[in-house]
Amino acid sequence: MTTTLPTGLTVTARVPASSANLGPGFDSLGLALGLYDEITVTTTASGLTVTVEGEGADDVPCNPSHLVVRAVERGLEAAGVWAAGLDVLCRNVIPHSRGLGSSASAAVGGLAAANGLVRKLDGFAGLTDEQLVQLSSEFEGHPDNASASVLGGAVVSWSVTPEPGEPSASAREFRAVRIGVHPSIRAVALVPEDRSATAHTRGLLPATVPHGDAAFNASRSALLVVALTQRPDLLMPATEDLLHQAQRAPALPLTTRWIARLRSAGIAATVSGAGPTVLALCTGAFPDELRAAAQAEGLRVLDLAVSDGVYVS
Repeated sequence: MTTTLPTGLTVTARVPASSANLGPGFDSLGLALGLYDEITVTTTASGLTVTVEGEGADDVPCNPSHLVVRAVERGLEAAGVWAAGLDVLCRNVIPHSRGLGSSASAAVGGLAAANGLVRKLDGFAGLTDEQLVQLSSEFEGHPDNASASVLGGAVVSWSVTPEPGEPSASAREFRAVRIGVHPSIRAVALVPEDRSATAHTRGLLPATVPHGDAAFNASRSALLVVALTQRPDLLMPATEDLLHQAQRAPALPLTTRWIARLRSAGIAATVSGAGPTVLALCTGAFPDELRAAAQAEGLRVLDLAVSDGVYVS
């Protein structure tokens, strides 16, 4: 039996950006970043109103196909409730198609807003963090960005494909755990004006990789967990990668050049997600000369703290 929410309920979800991979942790490691979209959802008597401000305002559909709307509806469905009408306001700050998890943030924000509406009705109802990770990852197809926006901090995520014949054999299970980030670590994002299509850059990756390269990345991913939590001095070797960054380099020339420039200066820099943003993990101030040089080439330089997960009020 589906319960219909009363009209006039309002919640706002504040959801962080994220960076995935962090070098070696392809589709498994992520980091929540202090750059936030806000999604306000109000229940109404009927219909749907969608308003988008800021990033992507001229590019995204203001109708039921909007990702946030679909996520709100999925969250309500999962909680066993419905709304006769919705007013959805998206205030976007996270750049779109730049490798900062904007689509994952939209899915997480919509689901979290739906969860907030449910809890306004019944404070003991709603979805768990585990369910939010699962549902948001289903939109993405992989859990690294989505789980970072749900849980905050750094995350280690993975998926489980059930064996044939099991009741849930048609669905992958997405899971994640948060790990604490050493307090000295800060993130700096260098954001180009050009966008990148994840489908295109993912299409540049080979179907198979040499065993030695896989072993290299496995060791660096394990080392990166140590570097993030206990040993920031190991960030340089821990962010090395052989599986995806060089393969994507032809499509990301500016990104690739700046990663090389930062790493030559001793700064642990990687492609953020599928790019084109460069993510630098720093323990000290980002050098003024590099900041000025990046800005001179049209890159936005954003100093970002490691963020907690989505917050609903």
